[in-house]
Amino acid sequence: MILDKNNQNEVKEYNDFVAACPKGHFCQTTMWSEIKNNWKNEVVLSRDENGKINGVMSILIRKVPIFKKTLMYSPRGPVCDIHDRKVLKSLFDSAKELGKKYNAYTLKIDPDVVISDEEFKTIVAENGFKIQKASKNFEGIQPRFVFRLNVENKTEDEVFMSFHNKTRYNIRVAIKNNVTVSLGKREDLKRFHEIMVETGQRDEFVVRTLEYFEKMYDVMAPGDNLRLYLAHYEGKIISGTIALKYGDKVWYLYGASSNDYRNVMPNYLLQWEMIKWAIESKSRIYDFRGVSGDLSPDNPLYGLYRFKKGFMGDFTEFIGDIDFVFDPVMRFLVEKGEPAYRNLRRKVMLRK
Repeated sequence: MILDKNNQNEVKEYNDFVAACPKGHFCQTTMWSEIKNNWKNEVVLSRDENGKINGVMSILIRKVPIFKKTLMYSPRGPVCDIHDRKVLKSLFDSAKELGKKYNAYTLKIDPDVVISDEEFKTIVAENGFKIQKASKNFEGIQPRFVFRLNVENKTEDEVFMSFHNKTRYNIRVAIKNNVTVSLGKREDLKRFHEIMVETGQRDEFVVRTLEYFEKMYDVMAPGDNLRLYLAHYEGKIISGTIALKYGDKVWYLYGASSNDYRNVMPNYLLQWEMIKWAIESKSRIYDFRGVSGDLSPDNPLYGLYRFKKGFMGDFTEFIGDIDFVFDPVMRFLVEKGEPAYRNLRRKVMLRK
């Protein structure tokens, strides 16, 4: 069954289901598909005997350059009881039909399922999917390793005292140095993006355009699903973050920090303010998003792991990328060519 996006009642029913489901994720909302409007979007649904939605999967579809094929990708999908074989088969069968319609070479999913879930592994294998080789860093589209902090029914004091003593100290350092945090407006995205570019040059990653952040803000901020947090010091904006809220979770999505004034610890205070949003909104989970799975201190990404670890969330490894392959030859060609393309694009962007 395919979601009728012209039927506003069905669209609301769909988004409400994503919000209420424990496996719900902002990437599975119609808002996210609006932001990703350079992809086509289709949503498959499953309904129970009473006609109520019991499973969904939002799928992004993109043409592959040169070849007359498409990539189908369901970010953090499906959303349902992940051990319900009947529901999953219904969703997967509908998605496979879409694969034929759009001449897809593969259907990729990376669900909110932990690596230890053997039952889910069995179910996806029964449906013809293949779990991809484990990776340690950020090779996938969504992060494989994250920290998640359970804040359900907890007070600010309880959560704060659960942090590592060094993390608590650094939050207090920021407060002592008169670092303040405010909620930014759309016009503040320009300054946030300037700092993001500075961060990308320092840490060697490709930065999204200002227009992308403006689109995200326009779609998600009006319903208080997005907040732009800005850290101020001596009258200057020195750091910023973007957090998203949907259902029972808050995610730390983007962070930017100036090369200056890092000694006053603005990033620790920013995290604490986002965590407080999760507590105030009665969320269940605050998700710090990606870290490396390579925990060697020699890993250049180890500092990010250490920073997030100090907030004492649960180190979580997801199952990672899972593919249903329609065209093995095409998938082989893309797999061989895409890493080289990404590396070249990264080098070009970093030189700008």
